[in-house]
Amino acid sequence: KILLFSYKNSFAFFILLYSTISRLSSFSICFSNPGIYTVAEWCYNNDMNKFTFSNNNKRYHTLAYYNKQTFGARVEKASLDAGFTCPNRDGTVSYGGCGFCSRGSSYFCGMGDLKTQLDREIERIHKKRKDAKIIAYFQSGSNTHAPLETLREIYEPIISDSRLCGLSIATRADCIDCDIADYLSSIAKRTNLTVELGLQTASDATAKFINRSHTFEQFKNGFRLLKARKIRVCVHIINGLPDETQEDMLTTARKLGALQPDAVKIHMLHIVKGTPFANLDFAMLTRDEYVDTVIKQLEILPPTTVIERLTGDGDKRTLLHPEWTKNKIAVLAQIDREMASRDTYQGRCYCQNFHNEYRKI
Repeated sequence: KILLFSYKNSFAFFILLYSTISRLSSFSICFSNPGIYTVAEWCYNNDMNKFTFSNNNKRYHTLAYYNKQTFGARVEKASLDAGFTCPNRDGTVSYGGCGFCSRGSSYFCGMGDLKTQLDREIERIHKKRKDAKIIAYFQSGSNTHAPLETLREIYEPIISDSRLCGLSIATRADCIDCDIADYLSSIAKRTNLTVELGLQTASDATAKFINRSHTFEQFKNGFRLLKARKIRVCVHIINGLPDETQEDMLTTARKLGALQPDAVKIHMLHIVKGTPFANLDFAMLTRDEYVDTVIKQLEILPPTTVIERLTGDGDKRTLLHPEWTKNKIAVLAQIDREMASRDTYQGRCYCQNFHNEYRKI
């Protein structure tokens, strides 16, 4: 919604803003004079050098801030592997999987049934942080790519485990239909649920090249099925995909921002041993190029969107390129320094982006 106010109405504006901000997930505010501003400018205090949706010096909406507001404590994820495959691996839509895929992401959880995996993960987490709350994270494969009854058999015991404060399910948007969305909605009524959707890119040409095997339109269909049921959705995107320019990556962020996701994870493309991309020759982003791209993406994403990740954790045992991604702390520190140097913050350009992209979706 666009709210037009003159300076004469500034007092009424702030009263209305105070009363409505808790109910609006993301919105734009346009002043008639002297220019256009976003809600992020209200959320950023220049005197305090602090972004409102952060409990430290970050200039973006941090996951730590969200967890503190939602759970009142630090939260860790117990990574679980239920043995799901993907529709572009098993022949449902294609074979071979995405070009970057190493056929699984849950290298922490090891072997065993789900209870054994969960017990092991909880022990690992509590050795590190005894007071942490824990979310069960079904990370490997497309975790709604199964009959509904199978999903119930897998998720119901996890939901009832009193040691957990929530559930996170990673999947693809083309693995969401009305029945599955209804079941996920029933889970969301019983625990803190996040559904993580892999978009990777909004470019259908790039998606075809990497064998993603679904279009951006199909992604939006699955996304909207979830949001219509008020399910929290986190969307993954990847920077540095073959032949994508920075403008392509920013276009993905613009289109995603117009959908107003609850959360986003931003990754750098990792070239991993044994993947189709391992033998592909193409120019990869330097660390400086990646940092610049991420900052520009943050500027056009809604300030209320939680940034759950800004760079991925590659398995050092199998990672081939790029080497600089192995030092995650250095990458995050460079993003912080550069944002401060530019005096910028998440959502700074969101108002203009929202108006331009909303009409297209």
